[in-house]
Amino acid sequence: MKLRNMTGIYLSCNGQMLLLYRQGGRVVSNQWIASASGHFEKEELNDPKACVLRELREELRLDEDDLADMKMRYIGLRNVNGEIRQNYYFFANLKPEHYELFISNEGKCKWVDYADIMNYDMPLTAKYVMDHYLRTGQYTDCLYSAVADGQGFQFIVLAET
Repeated sequence: MKLRNMTGIYLSCNGQMLLLYRQGGRVVSNQWIASASGHFEKEELNDPKACVLRELREELRLDEDDLADMKMRYIGLRNVNGEIRQNYYFFANLKPEHYELFISNEGKCKWVDYADIMNYDMPLTAKYVMDHYLRTGQYTDCLYSAVADGQGFQFIVLAET
């Protein structure tokens, strides 16, 4: 069984979230996803934050200094076609002075009102994570584990022990 490690960051500003319509991706294509996302490089395998910051620079030309309250909030696990997909989802607030319509070489970026986010076609794990975030996660500081169980996803707080 193979492992596929991926990360993504959802940016919020002015009551909206930046989504990316991914086009031509290796795993995800023609769906709405996190504003910057991608696969880990070998040197990032134990550092999801390094991966997501690299993707943020490459795809949106943003750095950590352009954000506030950046945190890893979800770790998703799913068994798909003989590989375990591990997704590390970060959420952050974009500082208002950087609010603009971004251009990405990965697809089309769009600011979406929170109330409309679930109307967009997303990959399965992202859809469940976003639903949980909008109902629960945005009101906490918890790190959640989201595990596919064949019926949907089970969410538990991943507490430090």
